[in-house]
Amino acid sequence: MLRNWKEILLLAIPSLVSFASMTMTGTINLILVGQLGALIIAIVGVSNIIMYNAFALFSGIGHTVNYLVAQNHGAGDMKKGIQRTYIAMYMCLIFALLIAVVGWVGADDILRWTGGSKELVETGDFYLELRFYAMSFGIVNFAFHGFLRGIGATKLSMVVSLLVNVPIIYLTYTLTFGHWGMPDLGLTGAGIAILIGEGLQTLICVFIFFIVLHKKYHTRSRIAFAIQWVEMKLLMIESGKLGVQEFSLSISMYIFTAFVARLGDHALAANEVALSIMSFGFMPAFAFGSTATILVGQHVGKGTPLKGRRVGTDTAILGSIFLILLGTVEFIFAKQITHLYTNDPEVYKLAAYLIQVSAFLQIFDGLLNFYAGGLRGIGDTTFLLRVSFVVSWFIFVPLAYVFIFVFHWGSMGAWLALYAFLMVFGIAVMVRFYRTDWTAVRLKEASH
Repeated sequence: MLRNWKEILLLAIPSLVSFASMTMTGTINLILVGQLGALIIAIVGVSNIIMYNAFALFSGIGHTVNYLVAQNHGAGDMKKGIQRTYIAMYMCLIFALLIAVVGWVGADDILRWTGGSKELVETGDFYLELRFYAMSFGIVNFAFHGFLRGIGATKLSMVVSLLVNVPIIYLTYTLTFGHWGMPDLGLTGAGIAILIGEGLQTLICVFIFFIVLHKKYHTRSRIAFAIQWVEMKLLMIESGKLGVQEFSLSISMYIFTAFVARLGDHALAANEVALSIMSFGFMPAFAFGSTATILVGQHVGKGTPLKGRRVGTDTAILGSIFLILLGTVEFIFAKQITHLYTNDPEVYKLAAYLIQVSAFLQIFDGLLNFYAGGLRGIGDTTFLLRVSFVVSWFIFVPLAYVFIFVFHWGSMGAWLALYAFLMVFGIAVMVRFYRTDWTAVRLKEASH
């Protein structure tokens, strides 16, 4: 067991640092732009949810690359892993263009559909448009990181994240407030900073894939450029299932945010501050979930799925310990942390209350990520799609509506619905993980 724990931590800690740097960047940016007022916090919050939906719809490509490459790496067949990565990149480029067009044409309409005030729409439409452009680079970057994690290069993925997030913070500070000779662009400056950062990350990822990794994996070989249609079909089906799974979650969060928006801009701002802080709990959940995908997938490739089941369990144990420690800190210092975001007492006191209630409930989000990561590692994507659809649309959205508009429980009702949903989802995925017949698990192959 100790050997497993060491291997898990060697992969998970760099992923944790990588996700932490992204989360910290988002947090610092929100704190910076939060000085512009509650309306700006609300705009950024709504934009984050919209971007989560845009990302989720196409994130299945990155998740698919992650688990397929992990299996190929375990099987010692990286030629196929590289071919699959190329196919994924072709798909990403097409969708990146689509995302940019949507942002250019419909940013203001999308904000309006969210249900925010007229002032929110007028102030935030160009910022959201810039975020769409940044997301075009973001989905390409996510696929590259999926490849890096698939081969176990989580340290390299971490280095890329650290290299990019520092300039984003610098540019947000200077362009938002006009410091150090930069123009004072306000919220627009924050959007430009994210766009530049994502574009820079794409350039770094391209350099690593085609230059740094070429000697070991032959990433520029002509064979890799060839499209095998059976592999294209596999990538499209698997990416579609995982993308729709994530989109079911994200669109339900979008509706959840639209419900909260009708409680007023202060409630929406408090909701965003609380979500930003709780994202530090999502951070170890994502990191250990990604580690479960890598290790389980590699053991499937090696033909030792039962060892994959064992390492998946150990990953969940370690991840849960991290979440309990983090929840304790969030519970004790909730008010002090939320006060960093804004001086508006109506916002930071409500946000602190939401955090204290949910500090230890986030363990269910951890179970969801840990065991979903393990199921992705064996390619059990159909179950993830089905359960995501059911719990999102038959539990989360109805409960949020009832608690907010029927029982009139306000922001607390919204968060009770959120964690009821995560509890059911997390337990369902965990049960599936242990009820799977692991002796029958095989390497994922394309159907001819």
